[in-house]
Amino acid sequence: MEKTYSFEELKEIIAKLRSPDGCPWDREQTHESLRACMVEEAYEAVDGIRILSETGAWDNLCEELGDVLLQVLMHSRIAEEEGLFGLDDVIQGISEKMIRRHPHVFGDQKADDSGQVLVNWEQIKKQEKKDQPGVSELEAVPHSLPALIRTSKVLKKI
Repeated sequence: MEKTYSFEELKEIIAKLRSPDGCPWDREQTHESLRACMVEEAYEAVDGIRILSETGAWDNLCEELGDVLLQVLMHSRIAEEEGLFGLDDVIQGISEKMIRRHPHVFGDQKADDSGQVLVNWEQIKKQEKKDQPGVSELEAVPHSLPALIRTSKVLKKI
Protein backbone atom coordinates (compact mmCIF):
# COMPACT_ATOMS: atom_id res chain seq x y z
CA MET A 1 0.00 0.00 0.00
CA GLU A 2 1.26 3.47 -0.91
CA LYS A 3 1.80 6.09 1.77
CA THR A 4 -0.90 8.71 2.09
CA TYR A 5 0.55 12.20 2.51
CA SER A 6 -1.05 15.04 4.47
CA PHE A 7 -1.04 18.73 3.59
CA GLU A 8 1.47 19.34 6.38
CA GLU A 9 3.77 16.69 4.93
CA LEU A 10 3.52 18.33 1.50
CA LYS A 11 4.56 21.65 3.04
CA GLU A 12 7.55 19.86 4.63
CA ILE A 13 8.48 18.34 1.25
CA ILE A 14 8.53 21.81 -0.33
CA ALA A 15 10.59 23.18 2.57
CA LYS A 16 13.07 20.30 2.15
CA LEU A 17 13.34 20.89 -1.60
CA ARG A 18 14.17 24.57 -0.94
CA SER A 19 16.59 23.83 1.93
CA PRO A 20 20.40 23.95 1.62
CA ASP A 21 20.50 20.14 1.34
CA GLY A 22 17.50 20.04 -1.00
CA CYS A 23 17.26 20.29 -4.77
CA PRO A 24 19.57 22.79 -6.52
CA TRP A 25 16.89 23.60 -9.13
CA ASP A 26 14.16 24.20 -6.54
CA ARG A 27 16.49 26.33 -4.39
CA GLU A 28 17.30 28.71 -7.22
CA GLN A 29 13.68 29.37 -8.19
CA THR A 30 12.19 32.83 -7.67
CA HIS A 31 8.75 34.32 -8.18
CA GLU A 32 10.00 35.63 -11.51
CA SER A 33 11.52 32.33 -12.68
CA LEU A 34 8.28 30.49 -11.86
CA ARG A 35 5.93 32.89 -13.68
CA ALA A 36 5.75 30.80 -16.85
CA CYS A 37 5.26 27.63 -14.79
CA MET A 38 2.27 29.19 -13.00
CA VAL A 39 0.62 30.12 -16.29
CA GLU A 40 1.38 26.76 -17.90
CA GLU A 41 0.03 24.78 -14.94
CA ALA A 42 -3.16 26.86 -14.87
CA TYR A 43 -3.75 26.19 -18.57
CA GLU A 44 -3.02 22.49 -18.10
CA ALA A 45 -5.60 22.38 -15.28
CA VAL A 46 -8.14 24.04 -17.57
CA ASP A 47 -7.37 21.41 -20.19
CA GLY A 48 -7.85 18.75 -17.51
CA ILE A 49 -11.36 20.13 -16.99
CA ARG A 50 -11.98 19.78 -20.72
CA ILE A 51 -10.74 16.19 -20.69
CA LEU A 52 -12.96 15.37 -17.71
CA SER A 53 -15.97 16.94 -19.45
CA GLU A 54 -15.33 15.13 -22.73
CA THR A 55 -14.25 11.72 -21.44
CA GLY A 56 -15.16 11.45 -17.77
CA ALA A 57 -11.49 10.70 -17.01
CA TRP A 58 -10.53 12.57 -13.85
CA ASP A 59 -6.89 11.54 -13.37
CA ASN A 60 -5.41 14.30 -15.56
CA LEU A 61 -7.37 17.02 -13.74
CA CYS A 62 -6.30 15.60 -10.39
CA GLU A 63 -2.64 15.66 -11.45
CA GLU A 64 -2.85 19.19 -12.89
CA LEU A 65 -4.57 20.56 -9.79
CA GLY A 66 -1.65 19.11 -7.84
CA ASP A 67 0.72 21.04 -10.09
CA VAL A 68 -1.24 24.27 -9.50
CA LEU A 69 -1.10 23.59 -5.75
CA LEU A 70 2.65 23.06 -6.05
CA GLN A 71 2.94 26.52 -7.59
CA VAL A 72 1.00 28.05 -4.70
CA LEU A 73 3.21 26.25 -2.19
CA MET A 74 6.45 27.21 -3.95
CA HIS A 75 5.53 30.89 -4.23
CA SER A 76 4.34 30.95 -0.63
CA ARG A 77 7.56 29.31 0.55
CA ILE A 78 9.72 31.74 -1.44
CA ALA A 79 7.76 34.68 0.00
CA GLU A 80 8.18 33.26 3.50
CA GLU A 81 11.93 32.97 2.96
CA GLU A 82 11.93 36.61 1.83
CA GLY A 83 10.05 37.64 4.98
CA LEU A 84 7.01 38.80 3.01
CA PHE A 85 4.22 36.34 3.84
CA GLY A 86 3.64 32.63 4.21
CA LEU A 87 1.10 30.02 3.27
CA ASP A 88 -0.92 30.74 6.41
CA ASP A 89 -1.30 34.35 5.20
CA VAL A 90 -2.51 33.11 1.81
CA ILE A 91 -5.04 30.83 3.52
CA GLN A 92 -6.16 33.64 5.85
CA GLY A 93 -6.59 36.07 2.96
CA ILE A 94 -8.62 33.74 0.76
CA SER A 95 -10.77 32.65 3.71
CA GLU A 96 -11.60 36.27 4.55
CA LYS A 97 -12.32 37.02 0.89
CA MET A 98 -14.69 34.05 0.49
CA ILE A 99 -16.60 35.00 3.63
CA ARG A 100 -16.74 38.68 2.63
CA ARG A 101 -17.88 37.90 -0.93
CA HIS A 102 -20.57 35.44 0.18
CA PRO A 103 -22.77 37.53 2.48
CA HIS A 104 -25.73 35.40 1.37
CA VAL A 105 -24.03 32.41 3.03
CA PHE A 106 -22.07 33.95 5.93
CA GLY A 107 -24.14 37.09 6.51
CA ASP A 108 -27.69 38.31 6.35
CA GLN A 109 -28.00 39.11 2.64
CA LYS A 110 -30.28 37.10 0.37
CA ALA A 111 -29.47 35.79 -3.09
CA ASP A 112 -32.17 33.74 -4.76
CA ASP A 113 -30.16 32.76 -7.84
CA SER A 114 -26.65 32.66 -9.21
CA GLY A 115 -27.28 35.85 -11.21
CA GLN A 116 -27.81 37.78 -7.99
CA VAL A 117 -24.74 36.13 -6.46
CA LEU A 118 -22.62 37.39 -9.39
CA VAL A 119 -24.05 40.91 -9.12
CA ASN A 120 -23.28 40.97 -5.38
CA TRP A 121 -19.79 39.51 -5.98
CA GLU A 122 -18.92 42.23 -8.51
CA GLN A 123 -20.25 44.99 -6.23
CA ILE A 124 -18.20 43.70 -3.30
CA LYS A 125 -15.13 43.28 -5.50
CA LYS A 126 -15.55 46.82 -6.85
CA GLN A 127 -15.74 48.16 -3.29
CA GLU A 128 -12.59 46.24 -2.32
CA LYS A 129 -10.69 47.68 -5.29
CA LYS A 130 -12.03 51.17 -4.53
CA ASP A 131 -10.40 50.93 -1.11
CA GLN A 132 -6.98 50.29 -2.73
CA PRO A 133 -5.31 53.67 -3.23
CA GLY A 134 -4.11 54.53 -6.73
CA VAL A 135 -5.63 51.51 -8.50
CA SER A 136 -8.36 52.28 -11.02
CA GLU A 137 -10.82 49.64 -12.16
CA LEU A 138 -9.04 49.41 -15.52
CA GLU A 139 -5.59 49.22 -13.90
CA ALA A 140 -6.83 46.30 -11.80
CA VAL A 141 -7.25 44.13 -14.92
CA PRO A 142 -4.20 41.82 -14.86
CA HIS A 143 -1.58 42.83 -17.42
CA SER A 144 -0.37 39.22 -17.81
CA LEU A 145 -3.65 37.93 -19.25
CA PRO A 146 -3.59 36.81 -22.88
CA ALA A 147 -4.45 39.76 -25.12
CA LEU A 148 -7.96 38.70 -26.12
CA ILE A 149 -8.98 37.84 -22.56
CA ARG A 150 -7.54 41.11 -21.22
CA THR A 151 -9.29 43.09 -23.97
CA SER A 152 -12.60 41.45 -23.11
CA LYS A 153 -12.18 42.26 -19.41
CA VAL A 154 -11.20 45.87 -20.15
CA LEU A 155 -14.25 46.30 -22.40
CA LYS A 156 -16.53 44.94 -19.65
CA LYS A 157 -15.08 47.49 -17.21
CA ILE A 158 -15.61 50.33 -19.68
